[in-house]
Amino acid sequence: MSSKTSSPKAKTQRPSRATARLAAVQALYQREMSGDPIPKLLREFHEHRLGRTIEDTAFAPADADFFDDLVSGVAAREAEIDERIAGALAEGWTLDRLDRPMRQILRCGVYELVARLDVPRAAAISEYVDVAKAFYEAREAGFVNGLLDRIAKDVRE
Repeated sequence: MSSKTSSPKAKTQRPSRATARLAAVQALYQREMSGDPIPKLLREFHEHRLGRTIEDTAFAPADADFFDDLVSGVAAREAEIDERIAGALAEGWTLDRLDRPMRQILRCGVYELVARLDVPRAAAISEYVDVAKAFYEAREAGFVNGLLDRIAKDVRE
Protein backbone atom coordinates (compact mmCIF):
# COMPACT_ATOMS: atom_id res chain seq x y z
CA MET A 1 0.00 0.00 0.00
CA SER A 2 1.61 3.23 -1.01
CA SER A 3 1.31 6.47 0.82
CA LYS A 4 2.80 9.91 0.63
CA THR A 5 4.39 9.41 4.03
CA SER A 6 5.37 6.40 6.03
CA SER A 7 4.36 5.52 9.57
CA PRO A 8 5.16 8.09 12.24
CA LYS A 9 8.84 7.96 13.07
CA ALA A 10 9.87 7.15 16.61
CA LYS A 11 10.05 10.25 18.76
CA THR A 12 9.37 8.54 22.07
CA GLN A 13 9.22 4.98 23.29
CA ARG A 14 5.67 5.37 24.63
CA PRO A 15 3.25 3.22 22.63
CA SER A 16 1.10 5.39 20.41
CA ARG A 17 -2.58 5.07 19.54
CA ALA A 18 -1.96 7.23 16.46
CA THR A 19 0.59 4.69 15.22
CA ALA A 20 -1.85 1.87 16.04
CA ARG A 21 -4.55 3.56 13.95
CA LEU A 22 -2.31 3.93 10.92
CA ALA A 23 -1.11 0.33 11.28
CA ALA A 24 -4.71 -0.91 11.61
CA VAL A 25 -5.65 0.82 8.36
CA GLN A 26 -2.63 -0.79 6.69
CA ALA A 27 -3.46 -4.24 8.11
CA LEU A 28 -7.09 -4.04 7.01
CA TYR A 29 -6.00 -2.91 3.57
CA GLN A 30 -3.67 -5.89 3.41
CA ARG A 31 -6.54 -8.16 4.47
CA GLU A 32 -8.75 -6.81 1.69
CA MET A 33 -6.00 -7.29 -0.89
CA SER A 34 -4.77 -10.72 0.24
CA GLY A 35 -7.66 -12.31 2.09
CA ASP A 36 -5.31 -13.10 4.98
CA PRO A 37 -7.15 -14.14 8.16
CA ILE A 38 -7.09 -11.73 11.09
CA PRO A 39 -4.87 -13.90 13.37
CA LYS A 40 -2.22 -14.09 10.63
CA LEU A 41 -2.31 -10.32 10.09
CA LEU A 42 -2.07 -9.56 13.80
CA ARG A 43 0.88 -11.92 14.18
CA GLU A 44 2.66 -10.44 11.14
CA PHE A 45 2.22 -6.88 12.34
CA HIS A 46 3.34 -7.72 15.88
CA GLU A 47 6.40 -9.63 14.69
CA HIS A 48 7.53 -7.47 11.78
CA ARG A 49 6.00 -4.00 11.80
CA LEU A 50 4.79 -2.43 15.05
CA GLY A 51 7.67 -0.46 16.57
CA ARG A 52 10.24 -2.07 14.27
CA THR A 53 12.99 -0.67 12.10
CA ILE A 54 12.25 -1.23 8.42
CA GLU A 55 14.79 -0.22 5.75
CA ASP A 56 16.76 1.90 8.25
CA THR A 57 13.64 3.75 9.44
CA ALA A 58 12.63 3.30 13.07
CA PHE A 59 8.87 3.42 13.54
CA ALA A 60 7.17 4.55 16.70
CA PRO A 61 5.87 1.78 18.92
CA ALA A 62 2.13 1.29 18.56
CA ASP A 63 -0.34 0.58 21.33
CA ALA A 64 -0.59 -3.11 20.40
CA ASP A 65 -3.78 -3.80 22.36
CA PHE A 66 -5.50 -0.85 20.69
CA PHE A 67 -4.24 -2.03 17.27
CA ASP A 68 -5.56 -5.55 17.93
CA ASP A 69 -8.94 -4.20 18.99
CA LEU A 70 -9.25 -2.00 15.89
CA VAL A 71 -8.33 -4.74 13.43
CA SER A 72 -10.38 -7.46 15.12
CA GLY A 73 -13.31 -5.17 15.86
CA VAL A 74 -13.58 -3.83 12.32
CA ALA A 75 -13.42 -7.35 10.93
CA ALA A 76 -16.06 -8.64 13.33
CA ARG A 77 -18.46 -5.75 12.72
CA GLU A 78 -17.66 -5.01 9.08
CA ALA A 79 -21.24 -5.46 7.78
CA GLU A 80 -22.66 -3.09 10.42
CA ILE A 81 -19.87 -0.57 9.84
CA ASP A 82 -20.27 -0.70 6.06
CA GLU A 83 -24.00 -0.14 6.41
CA ARG A 84 -23.36 3.00 8.46
CA ILE A 85 -20.84 4.29 5.93
CA ALA A 86 -23.14 3.56 2.99
CA GLY A 87 -25.96 5.38 4.75
CA ALA A 88 -23.81 8.48 5.19
CA LEU A 89 -22.56 8.67 1.61
CA ALA A 90 -24.04 11.15 -0.81
CA GLU A 91 -26.80 9.95 -3.10
CA GLY A 92 -25.40 7.94 -5.97
CA TRP A 93 -22.28 6.91 -4.07
CA THR A 94 -21.61 3.38 -2.88
CA LEU A 95 -18.95 1.90 -0.68
CA ASP A 96 -17.49 0.16 -3.75
CA ARG A 97 -16.78 3.55 -5.35
CA LEU A 98 -14.36 4.41 -2.55
CA ASP A 99 -10.83 3.20 -3.02
CA ARG A 100 -9.52 0.54 -0.66
CA PRO A 101 -7.41 2.71 1.65
CA MET A 102 -10.32 5.14 2.08
CA ARG A 103 -12.67 2.28 2.99
CA GLN A 104 -10.27 1.12 5.69
CA ILE A 105 -9.84 4.62 7.13
CA LEU A 106 -13.60 5.06 7.33
CA ARG A 107 -14.15 1.56 8.74
CA CYS A 108 -11.65 2.16 11.53
CA GLY A 109 -13.10 5.58 12.30
CA VAL A 110 -16.66 4.28 12.42
CA TYR A 111 -15.58 1.36 14.59
CA GLU A 112 -14.06 3.77 17.12
CA LEU A 113 -17.18 5.92 17.12
CA VAL A 114 -19.47 2.92 17.62
CA ALA A 115 -17.41 0.66 19.87
CA ARG A 116 -14.73 2.72 21.60
CA LEU A 117 -16.72 5.08 23.74
CA ASP A 118 -13.56 5.69 25.79
CA VAL A 119 -12.25 7.70 22.83
CA PRO A 120 -13.82 11.16 22.62
CA ARG A 121 -15.79 11.77 19.44
CA ALA A 122 -13.70 14.74 18.32
CA ALA A 123 -10.45 12.86 18.98
CA ALA A 124 -11.53 9.85 16.91
CA ILE A 125 -12.55 12.04 13.99
CA SER A 126 -9.39 14.16 14.17
CA GLU A 127 -7.14 11.10 14.32
CA TYR A 128 -8.64 9.61 11.15
CA VAL A 129 -8.44 12.94 9.37
CA ASP A 130 -4.72 12.78 10.19
CA VAL A 131 -4.51 9.21 8.89
CA ALA A 132 -6.24 10.33 5.68
CA LYS A 133 -3.64 13.07 5.28
CA ALA A 134 -0.93 10.37 5.21
CA PHE A 135 -2.51 8.96 2.04
CA TYR A 136 -4.48 11.76 0.43
CA GLU A 137 -4.78 15.48 -0.22
CA ALA A 138 -6.82 17.93 1.87
CA ARG A 139 -10.01 17.31 -0.12
CA GLU A 140 -10.14 13.64 0.85
CA ALA A 141 -9.21 14.43 4.46
CA GLY A 142 -12.17 16.81 4.49
CA PHE A 143 -14.37 14.02 3.15
CA VAL A 144 -13.27 11.78 6.05
CA ASN A 145 -14.02 14.59 8.50
CA GLY A 146 -17.49 15.20 7.10
CA LEU A 147 -18.51 11.57 6.84
CA LEU A 148 -17.28 10.61 10.30
CA ASP A 149 -18.92 13.69 11.80
CA ARG A 150 -22.23 12.74 10.15
CA ILE A 151 -22.01 9.22 11.56
CA ALA A 152 -20.89 10.47 14.99
CA LYS A 153 -24.00 12.63 15.27
CA ASP A 154 -26.06 9.50 14.77
CA VAL A 155 -24.16 7.12 17.07
CA ARG A 156 -22.90 9.43 19.81
CA GLU A 157 -25.88 11.73 20.43
